[in-house]
Amino acid sequence: MGTVPADQVLGGLLRVRTPFVFFTGKGGVGKTSTASATAIGLADAGRSVLVVSTDPASNLDEVLETTAGRDPRPVPGVAGLFVMNLDPNVAAAQYREKVLGPYRDSLPASAVEQIEEQLSGACTVEIAAFNEFVALLTNPEIRERFDHVVFDTAPTGHTLRLLSLPSAWSDFLATNPGGASCIGPLAEMGAQQQRYAEAMHALADADQTTLVLVTRPEQGALAEAGRASAELRELGVGNQRLIVNGVFTTTRDDDPLAQAWQQRAQDALEQMPASLAEVTEIESVPLLPELPLGVRGLRAMLRPMPPASAVSTADAMLPAGVATHVRDLIEEVAANGRGLVMTLGKGGVGKTTVASGVAVGLARRGLPVTLTTTDPAAHLDASLSDGLGDLEVTRIDPVAETAAYTEAVLAEAGANLDEQGRALLVEDLRSPCTEEIAVFHAFARTVAAAQDRIVVVDTAPTGHTLLLLDASRSYQRQLSQQTGQAPPPEAVELLDRLTDPDYTRVVLVTLPEATPVHEAAALQGDLARAGIKPFAWVVNQSLAAASPADPLLVARAASERRYLAEVATDHAERTAVLPWRATTPVGAEQLALLANGEH
Repeated sequence: MGTVPADQVLGGLLRVRTPFVFFTGKGGVGKTSTASATAIGLADAGRSVLVVSTDPASNLDEVLETTAGRDPRPVPGVAGLFVMNLDPNVAAAQYREKVLGPYRDSLPASAVEQIEEQLSGACTVEIAAFNEFVALLTNPEIRERFDHVVFDTAPTGHTLRLLSLPSAWSDFLATNPGGASCIGPLAEMGAQQQRYAEAMHALADADQTTLVLVTRPEQGALAEAGRASAELRELGVGNQRLIVNGVFTTTRDDDPLAQAWQQRAQDALEQMPASLAEVTEIESVPLLPELPLGVRGLRAMLRPMPPASAVSTADAMLPAGVATHVRDLIEEVAANGRGLVMTLGKGGVGKTTVASGVAVGLARRGLPVTLTTTDPAAHLDASLSDGLGDLEVTRIDPVAETAAYTEAVLAEAGANLDEQGRALLVEDLRSPCTEEIAVFHAFARTVAAAQDRIVVVDTAPTGHTLLLLDASRSYQRQLSQQTGQAPPPEAVELLDRLTDPDYTRVVLVTLPEATPVHEAAALQGDLARAGIKPFAWVVNQSLAAASPADPLLVARAASERRYLAEVATDHAERTAVLPWRATTPVGAEQLALLANGEH
């Protein structure tokens, strides 16, 4: 077996001995590239390695520049490395049919429809993905064939929390064999109990599993890593490591943008969440001149070098004809004088910043505007009245909304349950689907108030909820199953408003990088199936639009061009590009500058 060079990036991780290595982190932090580079490094050290993704928006094929499938396939150019790409949406369809098949001929059509609707939610995809994990974790042939199985996506805390209650579920199954949870009929869960218990044991065993938290030196990404670390540790998954990806050190004293980039990262790392202090193994990966793609690029990630040659400033500029100015988008919205603007995008792309900038830009034009956000304090200060006219800022608190919704469900559906049944209903209500529906209610109320003013919402429903609305009766069925109540009228009327392009303008927010762009494209597909067509895309934090001088940032800016061109050519009718800013856009004045495209 080979050895790992002492100076190799991720050298500590490459000396790991556990058979299972899980990577988790927010979208866009470099989770897939870090997992893939680790797998290559382990294989180069003489080990037999399988790298697996169960992410429905996986870009593992793109990162490794190969085609993966449901069975292990060798990765060209890396002896001992194999890849699998398991699509949980396909697994969810198979899971649904496995549950429904035996009942199609024996139950009334209405009963089959009810079970099918229960299995239409995001939690079914979640449990189907976990079943794929379980199959690999408990497969003795996989253990014999591979020294390491590297998972690009770890199970969520919610899944693990549900599956860590085998004795409670066993007792409940004995008295409620026809019951159902957010992840489907309990009888199916009972059939999987032993395998789930084995998987949970493997995840909690430090000799079998290493969990790698991937983050960037940014406050939002570090906060997410801290939450994941604490939740998984509480569930017994304690063998954790932290990878801080994209750490930048400038070589130029005369580039204020580079100095600001470096300082912002230092500040974020100094304020690292306390929960991450318990992670004893912390490694960093330097910011690379370009995103690592293919075996060659991923090996270079492990042994990074300065850019081989200087990139010309012309190659680091925005591609010709790519960008509509963001103020042009604001002018077009302002011309209507009323209606809804929704910013959609994955966490960490600057969705709230863009929503706040659009709201301020509209208010500066003398229009009545409501900005609804989960965290207005992060971007708007208290002195909003100065020159902003009729700008109202409201807050949707997911915690409060979920608590109120949970209380209502327990009062209705839990009224006649015994203590154990009620406890399991409480656990079921901790599903992400519960927060989704609760926030949806608040969202529907906000949209209903948008008939005589402009409402800008950065807390929009997920693609799953919007698909559920494709036929409003589907949403009504899911809601009535959980609460026993009909949905509020504003929810029933919402779909017509969302699909009216004169009333609703959806803005997709992304970053000029592979994962955020492709996740936004997948979200656009979800919206299309719900009858909603995006108004525009906003590409946020572009170095190509910021004119850096530091050679590493110039090279990075040049690497953005392919994704900027992809957005403008393949995905968006209108594209606005916001430059990376040396000053964080906090407060009305900074947001007004952002809305006008000024640095």
